[in-house]
Amino acid sequence: MSPSLLDLLSEILQQARSFLFLGFIVLLRVGGIVAMAPGFGETSLPARIKTGVALAITLVTVPALAPTLSSFDQGMALPLWLASEIAIGLFLGFGLRAFVFALQIAGTMAAQSSSLSQLLGGMGGEPQPAIGNLLLIAGIAVLMSLGFHVQLIEFLIGTYQVLPVGEWPDPDALRRWGVSGVAHAFSLAFKLAAPFAVTGLIYNVALGAINRAMPQLMVAFVGAPALTAGGLILLALCAPTAIAIWREAVMAFLGNPFGAVR
Repeated sequence: MSPSLLDLLSEILQQARSFLFLGFIVLLRVGGIVAMAPGFGETSLPARIKTGVALAITLVTVPALAPTLSSFDQGMALPLWLASEIAIGLFLGFGLRAFVFALQIAGTMAAQSSSLSQLLGGMGGEPQPAIGNLLLIAGIAVLMSLGFHVQLIEFLIGTYQVLPVGEWPDPDALRRWGVSGVAHAFSLAFKLAAPFAVTGLIYNVALGAINRAMPQLMVAFVGAPALTAGGLILLALCAPTAIAIWREAVMAFLGNPFGAVR
């Protein structure tokens, strides 16, 4: 075998070894994000599919991140920066998962306000009201149809500019970021469920007034069907707007993850 061929094989092996090492670094962060991202992190999705998605995203992002990762400063010990990458991935995944929690909380609030909380329960790992499942499935479907996987890859690449490899993130900054994300999720959930909450309040006030005016009338038997029908009509009218608001919030987070929830 000629020396030039040996040099070529040695260079190929060197590049392959470097690619695998960079892929392993990226996979540590990608795994945490994929495990909790909307759509990819659902409990009903098999683990093999989640693993395949994580590997596919890693293969796509490694070439784009190679110039940044190949020259990172390994200032910490190997176990520490490996743990930091896993922690960063989980924190970023939690930021995305908070939007799923917002839809579920909004669905629970809407279901309680419209007496639909026990109708057509969910089939996931945890029981959810029908409205929560409907909003969650619709939201994930809209995200996937608009190229959520592409936005997720861009989001992942951008995080290396703020949270580089080899540096442990500031715990106080992560704490403030997590608290603001949870607060934003509850605020978004109430915004999505506001029409149902207001309608439920008006219904209960009207029911109380009718009961005081006509005590002999069984207002509960008269009002319950009206509340259920009104809840379904309101769901049909408000669900598209609610999903659009939620989608804009998710896209804003993907575009500016460290400022969209402040």
